[in-house]
Amino acid sequence: MDWKPDRKAKKAIYKQIAEYIENGIADGTFPPDKPLPSERYLAKELEINRSTVVAAYDELESNGLIQRNRGSGTTISKDIWGITKKRVPSWNRYIEAGSFLPNLPVTQRIRKEAVEHKIINLASGELSEDLFPMNDLREITSSRSFIGSLGYDHPQGSAILRNTLTKHVEQYRRIETTPSSILITSGAQQALHLVVQCLLKSGDAVAIEDPSYNYNLPIFKSAGIRTYPLSVDKDGINPEDLLSLHKKHRIKMIFLNPTFQNPTGSSLNKSKRKAILEISSEQGIPVVEDDPYSLMSFTREKVSTLKSMDAHGNVLYISSLSKIVASGLRIGWIIGPKLVIERLSDAKQQIDFGHSSFTQWIANDFLESENFYSHMQRLVKELEKRRNQMVTSLLFYLRDLVEFSIPNGGIHLWCRIKKDFNENHLLEESIKRGMIYAPGITLGSKKGFVRFTFARENEESIHEGIKRFAEALHSL
Repeated sequence: MDWKPDRKAKKAIYKQIAEYIENGIADGTFPPDKPLPSERYLAKELEINRSTVVAAYDELESNGLIQRNRGSGTTISKDIWGITKKRVPSWNRYIEAGSFLPNLPVTQRIRKEAVEHKIINLASGELSEDLFPMNDLREITSSRSFIGSLGYDHPQGSAILRNTLTKHVEQYRRIETTPSSILITSGAQQALHLVVQCLLKSGDAVAIEDPSYNYNLPIFKSAGIRTYPLSVDKDGINPEDLLSLHKKHRIKMIFLNPTFQNPTGSSLNKSKRKAILEISSEQGIPVVEDDPYSLMSFTREKVSTLKSMDAHGNVLYISSLSKIVASGLRIGWIIGPKLVIERLSDAKQQIDFGHSSFTQWIANDFLESENFYSHMQRLVKELEKRRNQMVTSLLFYLRDLVEFSIPNGGIHLWCRIKKDFNENHLLEESIKRGMIYAPGITLGSKKGFVRFTFARENEESIHEGIKRFAEALHSL
């Protein structure tokens, strides 16, 4: 075969193959009385994956140009002009044309492995089920009467829960607010989506931490937002870097995870927090504070959130119960100026008509109970033990090959591998050995890092997982 796809072209290879065959059908290169080349043959001739050829043939079949016949191969459709043929939509075209972008393939791979296979999971940023307050939650659902209506609730969420949250954030996070300044969301993820979709427009520039959970979120690219990185070290970002970015790019919003940051575990000190708020006030730039971990301090000290230091209403505060109670409750919230909250709640109504009143009731009763405090005491103690186990295991198996700072809270440990390695090969080798982690390239711009999460597995599994990772690294 003389023709070859252009690997440098922007057009996907499967589309090039589909066009080549379609043109060949039209000009007689592929006669109607002979089978088309098999998928295996084309893949070998063109030196590509067979799945790429399959996608090309799917495209041609959906357009009514070919038909697949079990046992006799693929042939040109006898009804190529569409006189009687019923055509199937070209779903590949629709999938690729959508404005909402998919997750990175490596992220999809990690999630698929975590869900479908029994594997030691040091990748997923969630608590293991034995850390959930199951008995307390069962007591709420079995022995207490349901409060509220099963109809659509207030656009901002349950008034009872929002009232409870005002007391909760004042007691535990030093934030003074009112129920009218709170919007209940489906976890922190939905809160972030609402902020991006409602308060920013295509072409706007925002500052995000590098590395960070937000680094490769498709939501920014889907919305046409330009992201500029703020380098994070063991002490968090440098406020001067933020000022420099703003002068160059006119930053419209700042996204920060200032306490036990994901993935580095770093926390901004008080002077840096003050400097960021001063820049925000002087330049009129809002700050989005993502705060999943501030109640998970291993030193047991209360953390001053950015929002608690915000005297001018410049901070939109996002948090949830996902990392401290149970991810399946899907209870998150945004605290901000009333006008902003009303705008975001209007958008949420368009998406889902408001949050589940049943899970809001459970969340409210648990936050109001004395059991919440004892649960948090136990949770922090257990997470600290798991962190210690991870540190011990890393030093035992990889002492001379790794470099990391020990986090004082949260659920993540950010680790630099002190040798060259292929990111994809290491991930695949680790999966073969039955463990999974988050490659650093999914969270930041620098190569050579991995993120281990110590909340998902117990101490024994953490030790075994690090052992398997070390074996995978040595095998390379």
